[in-house]
Amino acid sequence: MTELSIPVDGMSCAACAGRVERALGAVPGVSRAVVNLAGETAHVSFDAPADTQGLTDALQKAGYPARQAETVLEIEGMSCASCVGRVEKALAAVHGVAEARVNLANETATVLHVEGLAPATLIAASTAAGYSASPRTAEAAPVTDRKAAEAEVLRRRLLLAAALSLPVFVAEMGGHLYPPLHHWIMATLGTTPFRVAQFVLTTLVLAGPGRMFYTKGLPALLRGAPEMNALVAVGTLAAWGYSTVATFAPAVLPEDARDVYFESAAVIVTLILFGRWLEARAKGRTGEAIRRLVALRPRTARVEREGVARDVPLDALRPDDILIVRPGETVPTDGIVLSGASHLDESMITGEPLPVARSAGDEVTGGTMNRDGALRVQAIRVGGDTVLAQVIRMVEQAQATKLPIQSLVDRITGWFVPVVMLLATLTFLVWLALGPSLGHALVAGVAVLIIACPCAMGLAVPTSIVVGSGRAAALGVLFRRGDALQALRGVGTVAMDKTGTLTEGHPVLTDLIAAEGIDADRVLALAAAAEAQSEHPLARAITAGAEARGLTLPLADQVTAEPGFGLLALVDGHELRIGTERLMKREGIALGPLSERARKLAARGHGVLFVAIDGMPGAVIGVSDPVRATTPAALDALRREGLRIVMLTGDGESTARAIAGELGITEVRAGLLPQDKQRILRELREDFGPVAFVGDGINDAPALAEAEVGIAIGTGTDVAVESADVVLISGDLRGVAQAVGLSRAVMRNIHENLFWAFGYNVLLIPVAAGALYPAFGIMLSPMLGAGAMALSSVFVLGNALRLRLAGTPAAEPAPVGGPAPLPAPAE
Repeated sequence: MTELSIPVDGMSCAACAGRVERALGAVPGVSRAVVNLAGETAHVSFDAPADTQGLTDALQKAGYPARQAETVLEIEGMSCASCVGRVEKALAAVHGVAEARVNLANETATVLHVEGLAPATLIAASTAAGYSASPRTAEAAPVTDRKAAEAEVLRRRLLLAAALSLPVFVAEMGGHLYPPLHHWIMATLGTTPFRVAQFVLTTLVLAGPGRMFYTKGLPALLRGAPEMNALVAVGTLAAWGYSTVATFAPAVLPEDARDVYFESAAVIVTLILFGRWLEARAKGRTGEAIRRLVALRPRTARVEREGVARDVPLDALRPDDILIVRPGETVPTDGIVLSGASHLDESMITGEPLPVARSAGDEVTGGTMNRDGALRVQAIRVGGDTVLAQVIRMVEQAQATKLPIQSLVDRITGWFVPVVMLLATLTFLVWLALGPSLGHALVAGVAVLIIACPCAMGLAVPTSIVVGSGRAAALGVLFRRGDALQALRGVGTVAMDKTGTLTEGHPVLTDLIAAEGIDADRVLALAAAAEAQSEHPLARAITAGAEARGLTLPLADQVTAEPGFGLLALVDGHELRIGTERLMKREGIALGPLSERARKLAARGHGVLFVAIDGMPGAVIGVSDPVRATTPAALDALRREGLRIVMLTGDGESTARAIAGELGITEVRAGLLPQDKQRILRELREDFGPVAFVGDGINDAPALAEAEVGIAIGTGTDVAVESADVVLISGDLRGVAQAVGLSRAVMRNIHENLFWAFGYNVLLIPVAAGALYPAFGIMLSPMLGAGAMALSSVFVLGNALRLRLAGTPAAEPAPVGGPAPLPAPAE
């Protein structure tokens, strides 16, 4: 019987406590559940089939979720998929752990557990399974740095092993290839001294550079949990032990079975060290994206305090600190420019290749490079709250995610090493009974042990995720959930919000058509003067249009807003009426030719306002939310990916159809409320399969959560971003096509890796066992098996590293769209 204390949220009275007790007591296997309302905990006694995940699920369903925490551990000593399974099993067996995910590529374990469980308990469980662990801290070295150090250690071991193995290999194998060499060695040293020399050199290889395989593999074998190191240890020790007996006690062996295989044991260790060295170097490159992001953070910042500028450590920054950022320096943290102007290189954060102008009032992001001007910046977010810190967290979380396809791999690899050892034993026994000699049976059995490669299977999926999500981050695409990488590949339809997604999200002045005899600039100045005292979005569009033309605004007086109609004002001695056609009709103002022009503007999806001066028609103004400059290219890219595009918007039918027609979108659903978007997404899913939704506003959050993959524009609201699976940091809609392309590239890469990893074992294990010997007389040397095994992991890693070149940074869009020039002449 297991005793577990679970912190519970949401309880406020005895009735709540009773519901929690009943919910937990209903879980099969629970014998007792007692709730402490004051301590907000539930004490549960349970046995199988109950487990921590089932208990937390029951609490969640009852409406009183368990308080949970996440701990990330650095795991040492893992070498293959079997290691991953054993670490996960050991961590999941700890009482209080709901889920444990181990990533072989970045050598971490992400553990979801009830709040209050000490990391030391998790570390002890991993260590007891044979894999030492330590908590991962914010200052932990990236996998790139750790693997670089590991690669250097392996390089030294490899060089020593090669130096000791080379004489053994050349003397033994050279004698087979060139008989005069063999005769010379026998004449010079004799058989026994020659074998003793091989014994000494091979023993030094196994006890020195190769010791790592035995210190890890043999304890794992004794625990009944063999893994890759165990296969190498058993295979090489078998070859070494047999050869040792043949050297020092040959009489115990049949006369025709007194051959030695020292060179096989020595060369196997050397080749596997060579593979591990290449693997460590390749693994370091898989974490390059995180290393580059971490490297963006400067160590110090120049801060103004008490009138004096001084350099302080980055960790000492506080919100509202005033920072001095000189040309060529990195912006230390997120802030607002107080003074100065410059161009910032934001490519590592947003994927946008061109520098962006920043001046007083603009926000700047920590980690970006200040190019050409000094800036005074007020810090607004520091430490873990900065955009860069959040980006790093998102990338790490995505890289640690286990895709659904991984579950199949885990089920197979969990049995792989025991099955290989059984096959090796059967191979030895079969050839011992039917083969030409004891040595033949030994070689076949050792070859099976050495050729088998669970490393490649364990690396096939996580390395592709690590490299692919890192590449996505470099392009300004953040996968907040790693499994979105797999889900996005199956999407056939992309539904998009209009305002703020396809369009800029704010209205701008696009047209001003003055009545005959009226100066366009004059009427715009009068209208802007009146609208400057209004907070309406259309008012801001008119005033911004006047500022863009450099107009001087007169003084406005007696400004009165009439909701649903417009506003009235006295400007520079003129009575001004600005508003809808309803307002003009109410005031008895005949619009004449302006009515027809207004209808044409409305047909194009523009908002229309009329301006009357002293009771006479003055102009018609067209205001619209312009299409983003990058939208046409983004939609073309999605069509090239074979995706169906649907616009979902709360705007009216005419406006929506006008924008859709401009963009070539044929499927439009207009006049929608947030819950309507959810309903339509369900309908699209039923008709066309998995759906992705792209949006940016608070009203888009339900739809982002409803879709198989929710994609949020990074410049949108926090609620939208938190509801999404994928975030486009720069707000560039072309990132949607890049995300889809990367998803397909990653999944294609994973399938290639799995095909190689499984196909390699399916094809070569029978060859190693001697399947070709009866027909062709071919036996696979254990040395060749070791080389092939080492290269299989390197092949998988090398294939995954190709994803670093997937996708292309968004190019600067051509200047399409945007506000049309305001026609000055009247018709």
